[in-house]
Amino acid sequence: MHDVGKIGIPDAILLKPDKLTPEEWEMMKQHTIIGARILDGSISEILKAGKVMAISHHEKWDGTGYPNGLAGEDIPLWGRICAVADVFDAVTSEQPYRKALPNEKAYDMLREGRGAHFDSHIVDVFFDKLDEVEDIQKKFQE
Repeated sequence: MHDVGKIGIPDAILLKPDKLTPEEWEMMKQHTIIGARILDGSISEILKAGKVMAISHHEKWDGTGYPNGLAGEDIPLWGRICAVADVFDAVTSEQPYRKALPNEKAYDMLREGRGAHFDSHIVDVFFDKLDEVEDIQKKFQE
């Protein structure tokens, strides 16, 4: 649900096998705003949480993320949780522009991003629950 806004991004950008141009990258970043607009106004608690995740899952703990440059606890908890899960899933899944990375490389990325890209506490919980994370990953692998 966090990436529902990608429905508004052209396939030529979503599926591009090469690095995006600066203009394409600016368009890709709009998926956060598009997703929040799609999910806006619902009375469903799940869709309200989805809206928060859509708009905030690319914010970074150190304030260098997008779309609003939020930092630390100004990033909603749902967004901070989604950021860790999204990066883990994205880097361990096949992408048009690269092969899936092994879990160990993804774990290294999460550790390296702890306290800069990601909320340290969320990363710690991820590793505390690693058996469950891997079980879910295995269940939903294509």
